[in-house]
Amino acid sequence: MPELLLELFSEEIPARLQRRAAEDLKKAVTDALVEKGLVYESAGAFATPRRLALTVTGLPAASPDAREERKGPKVGAPQQAVDGFLRAAGLSSIDEAKVQSDEKKGDFYVAVIEKKGAPAIEILQEILPATVKSFPWGKPMRWGTGRLEWVRPLRAITATFGPEGEEPDVVEFELGHITSGNTTFGHRFMAPDAIKVRRFDDYVQALERAKVVLDIDRRKQIIKTDAEQLAFAQGLELIVDEGLLEEVAGLVEWPVAMMGAFDEAFLKVPEEAIIATIRANQKCFCLRDASTGKLANKFILTSNLIAEDDGKTIVAGNERVIRARLSDAKFFYESDLETPLADNLPKLEDVVFHAKLGTQAERVARIEKLAAEIAPLVGADVEDAKRAAKLSKADLPTGMVGEFPELQGLMGRYYALAQGEKPQVATAIEEHYKPLGPSDRVPAEPVSIAVALADKLDILAGFWAINEKPTGSKDPYALRRAALGVIRLIVDNKLRLSIGRFVSNTDLLSFFHDRLKVSLRDSGARHDLVDAVISSDSDDILQIVSRVNALGSLLDAEDGKALLAGYKRAANILTAEEKKDSRTYSGAVEIASLSTPEEQSLAAAVEQANTDVTARLENDDYTGAVSVLASLRTPVDAFFEKVLVNDPDLAIRANRLNLLASLRDTMHLVADFSKVAG
Repeated sequence: MPELLLELFSEEIPARLQRRAAEDLKKAVTDALVEKGLVYESAGAFATPRRLALTVTGLPAASPDAREERKGPKVGAPQQAVDGFLRAAGLSSIDEAKVQSDEKKGDFYVAVIEKKGAPAIEILQEILPATVKSFPWGKPMRWGTGRLEWVRPLRAITATFGPEGEEPDVVEFELGHITSGNTTFGHRFMAPDAIKVRRFDDYVQALERAKVVLDIDRRKQIIKTDAEQLAFAQGLELIVDEGLLEEVAGLVEWPVAMMGAFDEAFLKVPEEAIIATIRANQKCFCLRDASTGKLANKFILTSNLIAEDDGKTIVAGNERVIRARLSDAKFFYESDLETPLADNLPKLEDVVFHAKLGTQAERVARIEKLAAEIAPLVGADVEDAKRAAKLSKADLPTGMVGEFPELQGLMGRYYALAQGEKPQVATAIEEHYKPLGPSDRVPAEPVSIAVALADKLDILAGFWAINEKPTGSKDPYALRRAALGVIRLIVDNKLRLSIGRFVSNTDLLSFFHDRLKVSLRDSGARHDLVDAVISSDSDDILQIVSRVNALGSLLDAEDGKALLAGYKRAANILTAEEKKDSRTYSGAVEIASLSTPEEQSLAAAVEQANTDVTARLENDDYTGAVSVLASLRTPVDAFFEKVLVNDPDLAIRANRLNLLASLRDTMHLVADFSKVAG
């Protein structure tokens, strides 16, 4: 079957946009093909700095014929309605329509519209230019005198279509001054001449010969493998940086890894600052000594060509730039060390955190007060927590953090240790921002926990107070992340902490509930169990999590499943009878009126269970309370097998309904089982 090859050749596309652009190209073209009736077998999209490419295989030579029946107005309808029907159906006269009869609606007109299939190449001539014109670049540009917008100047378009074994046709169309063809170009420097291509397989091979690796993932693998081999030969290990690897693979079409070095004196600067400097300025990878784990004074760069001098000039140029940038980093570090962190605090008075929430200095004061309240609850020293909170933002005015904001907190730890602060205080300065995401480490030291919780609770309470809440997909202040951070700090450290003490806004407490539901569902918990154990005033995060886990264990077991079925049956009976009787059954059972062994047994079991569950919940033994409920399975099963609830005797009926109500109420002590599916 025929195959489509499309390449959009341009000036350098920003690395961060390439992978998404390739997927957007594939989706736009394949969606349009399917809409036109051209169903394909497979599609693949690729990107390099200078091109987006797409292959679609297994396309039919033409779209199928189509037949559509379009219902029109009734026979005898006003002429205006008939004329509208004719226009919509593409008919010139009502005589071209046929009449159908319906027993209820009478006779009405029907237009039979038959469309012949179109050659696939004609459809492509329509689809491809439309795709390019409407491509979803965030900030496209125009160039020259043309009106075509693209992320960078578009230079050529390759578009071929045809079956395997035959010379494909060019899908002919024009975009501005560019006419599609079957010609592409290789590497800008090593193979710049035009290359004639036919279909995808020979296109990929031709590009390889012209020093272009089309697949971004293959370029990534080449860079990583070559870098690791260079490092291994020197007794070093590559510091793998997935984000940098993706970016570098988007900067080169023919990756060539090389090793450079810098002066060992720069290793006195914190390694994170060295890595950030080399990464940000030269897009190079750093290395560690394989035996010691310490940062090495070597780096890996990725060239976009095979240099005639084995890369000596390229390496020397990178070394020169890195030396200058590391000199700046060393200056920042040494200058920052000369100023005690506490001396930076007055500078925070001039830094606005938010127009409605004051300065960073005011925020620090709130965090310090909150950390002092939280510290005893998490086993932290109050004075250490206050000191760490006071200095938590003191590295923001430093030269190093000003240059590399991503090092905030981390540089504060380095400066604090160098200036004689306690280790736990220094650690808390770094860790109070954590966790920043689902894969980030959660602080485990008490002082760090206290300050991290204070930081996140303050930001949440503050933005809730000024009504700046997340809406839909918008969360400019990362409040969802802050709430999940609080949850992870509590759960991972097994803290019995009532956040209601620090969250007076019920809407904010509800927001925590929503985030907790997301967190638990992501970890595999059933959403209905989360709803069953959370009430509007639930504020003990760890308790909620423990209850969900215990309830899940109960309902995974056969006793739990059977008990839930019994509960549902009892609840359904009660709902129906309470509605019919216009009353609510209280659960007050007259024991003397119970006549059958099964109802007597159930009443005794429920009474004992109520006592035991209440006692266990008072001792915070939720797992034990759940296990008590499991013991009700047998008497509940026996009751429904032998006892008729709706006895003709109204007094007996009412007593048995009260018995079911007592079962319901006892189970509700543990969770709202009405919200449990099953």
